[in-house]
Amino acid sequence: MVDNQPGAIALVGSGEYLPQAQALEGELLRLAISRGKSNTYIQIPTAAGKEGQDRLDFWRARGAEQAVRIGCEVIYLPVLDRDDASNQEFIDRIENAGLIYFSGGDPGHLAEIFRDTPLWSAIVKAWNAGSSLAGCSAGAMAFGGKIIGIRRSQISQGLNLLPNIEVIPHYDKFLGWLPERVAAAIIRQDADAALLGIDEDTALVLTDKWRKYGPGQVHLLRGDLEISDQPFPTN
Repeated sequence: MVDNQPGAIALVGSGEYLPQAQALEGELLRLAISRGKSNTYIQIPTAAGKEGQDRLDFWRARGAEQAVRIGCEVIYLPVLDRDDASNQEFIDRIENAGLIYFSGGDPGHLAEIFRDTPLWSAIVKAWNAGSSLAGCSAGAMAFGGKIIGIRRSQISQGLNLLPNIEVIPHYDKFLGWLPERVAAAIIRQDADAALLGIDEDTALVLTDKWRKYGPGQVHLLRGDLEISDQPFPTN
């Protein structure tokens, strides 16, 4: 029986489509299937759209490999510009999907392509109806109200799905590479959202509660967010 609660949402620090994420991605699919969605995994590589065809082919192949491990259908949607985000064929693929997954790259580019488009509206509608939604690295960043510019020290507008959350993915790595940028993000004077640092191969997953998945940590760097002490179950 499908209720009126949204599907699961996962904010992933790194590791999309890799064996270490198989249990997480499989469970996200299972949860959606239990609510009447199909055993279908949608890959959206938009954040890597400016990196060239070789990189897009890389993500497509990696997602296909994960789908074989999980045992599900995979659908790759090459949404590379705003015209693509109005493509009715792509929109039709979304409605009954079990897992809709945004992979890494440039979060600002991702938000610019999807903001106020029919495809984004369809994704939000599907999520509200029980589909699981995941964003890794750039994908996780773009879901928030604002995107923290760790690499390029700038702030841009996110997709506002989670308006009270900002994300720093790869947190354990970025803290060593760019500690001053991380510190600046934490103490930003105009900030009123919770700031999360999510380590590599680690995710924060919302079902009835926010729970951590994976070997790393989720660091609450600023603001308030209640995170359960119990890990996200994957059995």
